[in-house]
Amino acid sequence: SPCFRSNTLKSFFFYQGSVTAMTVFFPLDTAKSRLQVDEKRKSNSTPIILAEIAKEEGLLSLYRGWFPVISSLCCSNFVYFYTFNTLKKLMASGPGKSRPSKDLLMGVVAGVVNVVLTTPMWVVNTRLKLQGAKFRNEDLQQTRYRGIFDAFSQIIANEGVGTLWNGTLPSLILVLNPAVQFMFYEAMKRKAGKGGRKISSAQIFLIGAIAKAIATTATYPLQTVQAILRVNTISYQSSSFVCLLFHEVSNTSHCLEAKLLQTVLTAALMFVVYEKITAATFRVMGLNKKLKQ
Repeated sequence: SPCFRSNTLKSFFFYQGSVTAMTVFFPLDTAKSRLQVDEKRKSNSTPIILAEIAKEEGLLSLYRGWFPVISSLCCSNFVYFYTFNTLKKLMASGPGKSRPSKDLLMGVVAGVVNVVLTTPMWVVNTRLKLQGAKFRNEDLQQTRYRGIFDAFSQIIANEGVGTLWNGTLPSLILVLNPAVQFMFYEAMKRKAGKGGRKISSAQIFLIGAIAKAIATTATYPLQTVQAILRVNTISYQSSSFVCLLFHEVSNTSHCLEAKLLQTVLTAALMFVVYEKITAATFRVMGLNKKLKQ
């Protein structure tokens, strides 16, 4: 159907935007992950962390784990964005105009579906991204995975299938992150395009950056707990979710700079690429304008 084709295309374009943005800013993601898990690093400055990693492990280590992350993004963004747009279509056909509360609800539902289906992939890619890293924290365990499938196999054999869903609780709460992001993004985009005004690339970049900055700042402690649970380190295995969260809330500034730089710039560039590819493709294909909304 036209709706299915539209949502599939838009999900694919969203993935393309995500891949482009993640690739450009991947070293920032590397720095963020190290700081979240390896708290014994003396410096929280992103440039210094990047320089240390490049010096100790080589320049290419800044992109270690790129393929698993991109693979996870492929599935995660497709599931999230397809679910979000399907709900958007269904709710648009009902009474009432689109409101921020509806956008938030759709984002939450899409996020829950995404978490349940894709958490195992994010557990694996988090471990692969940190494999071979020179940690300051001696309690962090080094892994010896030969790739994505070997990581799945070893985790299931040595730690049990349930380990693949480590960090699910904070992940479920963190559905508020993309939900809040999309709520603010859609609201600001509607306001910027009011009266049929054309939205420029600079405006899309700014809107995407602001939306992600708000969402990231609000949910940052949960994101750190999520990363720790996915790695499943010895020093944190006996800690409860509540204890970890309390610890991170009390240290909320820890590597927030790296997280904001990585997520805000990535999200902003992602939205620009997505909006431009979508507009150009739908224009060339001559699809009805209603399908884009």
